[in-house]
Formats: sequence, C-alpha cells, structure tokens
Amino acid sequence: MRGHAVANGLPVVAVNRIGHEPDPSGQTNGIQFWGSSFVAGPQGELLYRACDDDEESTIVSIDLHHSEQVRRWWPFLRDRRIDKYTDITRRFID
Repeated sequence: MRGHAVANGLPVVAVNRIGHEPDPSGQTNGIQFWGSSFVAGPQGELLYRACDDDEESTIVSIDLHHSEQVRRWWPFLRDRRIDKYTDITRRFID
C-alpha cells in the first residue's frame, strides 16, 4: 500500500479492523483481524499507524500542498506513453 502512495504521489489511507469474528456456520474457528491501519504520505512515509490490539479513532491531517510538491520533484507520471494505452482498451490485441 505504501508503494501505491509513492507511485501516485498521493497519500493512502489503509483501514483494517481488529478482533475475532466467529464463523456463523460453525465450520471453522472464524477470522482473526490484525488491525495496524495506517496513513502513508506521498513518499510512502508513515504519517500514522494504529495499534494492532485495540480500537482507535483518529483524525490525520494530510497536506495536499506537500503531495503537489512531491509530484513536481519526482514526476513519476510525466514520462508516461499514453499514446501506447490504446491496446489496454481492447479485448484482444492484434
């Protein structure tokens, strides 16, 4: 997920719940959720990381101006060859 933040030059908010949810059918023990939600900045830096054993609710300030600056410093999307994108819209490439 942090790599997506870097590749797009935008913050990423990844949310995961915690605790155990039993299987309503009783066929398995259920699912354990590990928490560790986080907010990553446009360079993949961790702006916030939640714990993995307790519920949390927080507000994280995101500096959109910083994202704009990062995209100017490292113009990852600038060198795209959008003229080569036509084939991805086709079902079969000839």
